[in-house]
Amino acid sequence: MKKWMKAFALAAICVLSAVTLAGCGGQGADSGKKVLKVGSSIDFAPFEFQDEGQKEYQGFDMDLIRALGKEMGYEVEVNNLPFDGLIPALQNKTVDVAISGMTINDERKENVLFSDPYYQAGLTMVVRDDEQAIQKFTDLKGHKVAVQIGTTSAEEVKKIEGVEIHELNTPADCFTELKARGVDAVVNDRPVNDYYIQKSGATGVKALPERLTAEDYGIAMPKDNAELQKKVNEALKKLKDSGEYDKIYAKWFGEQK
Repeated sequence: MKKWMKAFALAAICVLSAVTLAGCGGQGADSGKKVLKVGSSIDFAPFEFQDEGQKEYQGFDMDLIRALGKEMGYEVEVNNLPFDGLIPALQNKTVDVAISGMTINDERKENVLFSDPYYQAGLTMVVRDDEQAIQKFTDLKGHKVAVQIGTTSAEEVKKIEGVEIHELNTPADCFTELKARGVDAVVNDRPVNDYYIQKSGATGVKALPERLTAEDYGIAMPKDNAELQKKVNEALKKLKDSGEYDKIYAKWFGEQK
């Protein structure tokens, strides 16, 4: 082996060792601090999004993961990835954790570890104001329904007999298709639907009150990193005990009921 190849191999081993010991993404090049590499699909307001003209990603998840990183002693580096690419990124160790309104379920737990739940959501529907035929989920038979690809909303709607499903890339695409009358309903997580209607000033649509499921969101980590899982859970508990979690929650959803 040539000298330069030996040197390269030695350097690679050192880097890998540092990552293993840290349990996360390593050292920041400029600050010397440890970096927590975070994967998130930045298209899921109010959990993660980017307003025009804003440099930083915003949302409940973004505030929470930055607070968790601070509590753990890490700088947080957020990587914008497609939702269906988050678990592969964890498996490939491209990122250390993923936070993106991800529901904890048995299928995902086969591939990743989850933190303790940090938010309870559920699936609701949005329809046009003039829609009379759809009042509850059992009314969706024979109708066209938009869902975001790779989400639990897609999985649950597929269980309803006689529904024509349109799987689209983002929640915004789903709402656009609804207003264009390409579909009759959108099924998505309750906070996303409520935020769309209340915060975006959307007109001509309404959210229906029925919830199809109750779901817990969790922070995902590689299957082999129980140490990081423990650190995240400890930091999450500290944020809840100190009241910091409640402040972040109130900023995006109002006071907890």
